[in-house]
Amino acid sequence: MAPVRIKDHWREQRMFNRRAWFAGALMVLAACAVLGRLYYLQVVRQHYYEVLSLDNGVRTVPIPAARGLILDRNGEVIASNRPTFDLDLTRDEVPDLHDELEHLVRLGMLQQTDLPELIRTIRSHQPFDTVPIRLDLSAQEVARFAVRRYEFPGIDVGSRQARWYPFGKLAVDAIGYVGTISASELAHLNQAAYAGTAVIGQTGVEATYEKYLHGTNGYRQTLVDALGRPVRRPGALGRELHFKAPVPGDDVVLSLDLKLQRLAEQLLKGQDGAVVAIDPWNGDVIAMASSPSFDPNLFARGITEKEYRALTDDPRRPMFNRALRAQLPSGSTIKPALALGALTDGVINADDRIYASDAYHLPGSRHLYHNAMHETCGWVGLRMAIIMSCDVYFYRLAHEMGIDRLSAWLPNFGFGHRTGIDIPGEDRGLVPSRAWKRRQFSNPAQGEWFPGDTVILGIGQGYFLVTPLQLAHYTAMLATRGLSYEPRLVTGVRNPGTGKIHWKRPVLNANLTMINPAAWQVVVNAMVGVTTNPRGTAYWQLHTSSYPIAGKTGTAQLVREGAKGASNEGSYHADKTLKQLRDDAWFIAFAPANAPRIAIAVLVEHAGWGSSGAAPIAHKLLDAYLLGPDGKLVAHPGRGPYSEPASIRARITPGVDPHMTALQQAAAP
Repeated sequence: MAPVRIKDHWREQRMFNRRAWFAGALMVLAACAVLGRLYYLQVVRQHYYEVLSLDNGVRTVPIPAARGLILDRNGEVIASNRPTFDLDLTRDEVPDLHDELEHLVRLGMLQQTDLPELIRTIRSHQPFDTVPIRLDLSAQEVARFAVRRYEFPGIDVGSRQARWYPFGKLAVDAIGYVGTISASELAHLNQAAYAGTAVIGQTGVEATYEKYLHGTNGYRQTLVDALGRPVRRPGALGRELHFKAPVPGDDVVLSLDLKLQRLAEQLLKGQDGAVVAIDPWNGDVIAMASSPSFDPNLFARGITEKEYRALTDDPRRPMFNRALRAQLPSGSTIKPALALGALTDGVINADDRIYASDAYHLPGSRHLYHNAMHETCGWVGLRMAIIMSCDVYFYRLAHEMGIDRLSAWLPNFGFGHRTGIDIPGEDRGLVPSRAWKRRQFSNPAQGEWFPGDTVILGIGQGYFLVTPLQLAHYTAMLATRGLSYEPRLVTGVRNPGTGKIHWKRPVLNANLTMINPAAWQVVVNAMVGVTTNPRGTAYWQLHTSSYPIAGKTGTAQLVREGAKGASNEGSYHADKTLKQLRDDAWFIAFAPANAPRIAIAVLVEHAGWGSSGAAPIAHKLLDAYLLGPDGKLVAHPGRGPYSEPASIRARITPGVDPHMTALQQAAAP
């Protein structure tokens, strides 16, 4: 039998060779593709990927702009900045946000109670943003964190300019304060403009003029390693890193006189009250004090919960701005306005006299409305009624005018409305009316306006409420014979680079031309008599003044006579009444009466009589502002850049120009 060939070696060899060549060709093609791709990436797109890799190792760090300064009218710095160390966090470099923050709490760098709000704030930023999580670190805290820096990826110590109030509590109710930006605030802000910024104006001038004070942030690009730590790399790449310098915020010039402001706060120390002083010819607020007060540096550096609770739980309410928000009965300070209304409407004649006994009673009523201390005024006309502050005269006057006329007249002096001052938080007070009372009480019997409601309005009691700012504004209108300037704290904005100041023009809101000049003269002369006539309610406190002062005392009764805790003779006996039940003391004045340069309102809560509780404070402030070291009136410095036309001022003091600030004098040609 012939042999059978089962395996064809040559055929298998040819097949193997073809497959080997095919595999080799594939390998060569693949190698060419890899080499071509490498050439493309390394040579053709070399610059593109070089820049991309650089971006992966570059962190853009925002540089917050220095906040603008706040200056008083004489150029003294009230709010500035100082260098501090902060703790900064970049979220996309933090492996576990909660864990690292808890670790910082254990290290004593954060408070446990602050974490929820802090986490919300961090997450409201972009992941690559640097967010300050703790402000104003001490040297010990910086050292404590530095030795354990390796335990906190994405967190580092940074330096920045922090807000600083060199005088602490001084003028805080006017300038306000800055505080940490919350998540809710950030939602309404331009996040790019506030990147790296830890604080924002919360109240006062700091809040209203935030857009001027904030400035424009800059940035710098920094090379970082795999752990996010900055590194230095010399060479071409380093030269391509970008830097943009920040532009500092504008400086804000205030109308405040720090000398007078400091004295006002010293005179109120230990008492609850407020002082507001205004330049009647332009609305400049020369002093605005509220007592007690607080240190704004607590908020600028990041207030703790314990510190905040101490402020909010204090029964004296140090964070309550009494100058703008204390709504209280005006007492007898309202009487000049009522007198002007009665003269203008022909309700009375200035020369008519009535007999004022110790009490007034409405026709057909047995209820008695008493004079202060139950004294009998005797035969008095309008002038003497203001000088003596005769309540019985004004009970009768209010009844004759009626509530409809009163509620329409009093708003002419700004009562019942916000004055428009350029900081937030002002309350409007209250001018009651029939319609108001109907809205206030759901019971028709309670909502009816009674004649007795009108009677007590005649001495600034009952439902009628004012703020110290409103009374100061009203006093300024008395000083200018009816000109109503909008009160303001900021008079100019200064460019820190050029030093040029943009001065703001005062805003004239009203001119009470309907009041006869003779009526003005009667009322102003009577107010001068309050301080110069031996029967005047402020005679013993101010009659020694070397210049004429037009003033009016006010005593706002808080409890009815005979109430529990009040003296049996009435609440006017302050020494026999519990302090919390004593009357509030008011005093308003403008001076010099023949050439007014300042109008002032003083409130001292629970101080009893306005003459003894508030008038001495006003006298010291007027002296400090108007008198020189020699005890004589300081010479008037001359025309200001925004003085009113001579035709307006000629009604009172022809040829006398408004008071200029020191900065305005320097800027004048």
